[in-house]
Amino acid sequence: MRTTSILSPRRWVVYSLLSLAALFFLLPFYVMLVTAFKTMPEIYSTGILALPSSLNWYAWVHAWSAATIGAASSGIHGYFLNSFILVIPAVVISTAIGAFNGYVLTHWRFRGSNVFFYMLLLGTIIPFQIVLLPMAWVEGRLGIAGTLIPGLMLVHVIYGLAFTTLFFRNYYVGIPHDLVKAARVDGAGFFSIFFRIMLPVSTPIIMVTAIWQFTMIWNNFLFGVVFTQGGQQPVTVAINDLVDTVTSVHMWNVDMAAAIFAALPTLLVYLIAGKYFVRGLTAGAVKG
Repeated sequence: MRTTSILSPRRWVVYSLLSLAALFFLLPFYVMLVTAFKTMPEIYSTGILALPSSLNWYAWVHAWSAATIGAASSGIHGYFLNSFILVIPAVVISTAIGAFNGYVLTHWRFRGSNVFFYMLLLGTIIPFQIVLLPMAWVEGRLGIAGTLIPGLMLVHVIYGLAFTTLFFRNYYVGIPHDLVKAARVDGAGFFSIFFRIMLPVSTPIIMVTAIWQFTMIWNNFLFGVVFTQGGQQPVTVAINDLVDTVTSVHMWNVDMAAAIFAALPTLLVYLIAGKYFVRGLTAGAVKG
């Protein structure tokens, strides 16, 4: 049995290309990291790729708890908590409704279900900017404009439903209809089938949907800056408003430290649950 040597020219080419691609994508993070450890004079006197002369933690402390954001001198830690308060219920609600919608659209078809599904598909290609005015009008009528919960949470839940429904619908298409029919014969009803049969086998697609929604909601800037204000803003908006308390100008080392703080949750999610994300996408890659 012939084996391919790890030092073969073909593998060298493949590994070299992969290494170059990895370096290319890691370069921005490297620049952020080294800049966060520099002082402002050092940033101006050295190149962006230069290593810091020493590990200066001023920017990290300043970004977390001592910078001025708008009129408040509190750093980003409070806004960091806002993002968690926002993202957890928004992910849970949008995932739960998406699972229910996908179940109905695959195993309890109704008249016009295909039209309803195609209308939902349109929601996956609608840009953020198009929904700003309609959602602002609705939130104004409901009296929840400018709030984190339920205002901004509702915006993310509604916008994410098209994606979550699509994920679950494509996954549930692969579950045999005979299984559902057998459950009906045994006397199981609509909700019994959903909670006892469909949800227990939905772990892979639940992971995909949760990771997708977490990333989309946590990293979103536009909805946060439009639908919240003051202390209700998420961390992505707070980073944009970071200024020095004395000079009232942006401090690039503080900006980079704050950006790394904001990126850590999504980075940890992918490091911990990335393999489940890939498995879930593969399991849900069924055409229906």
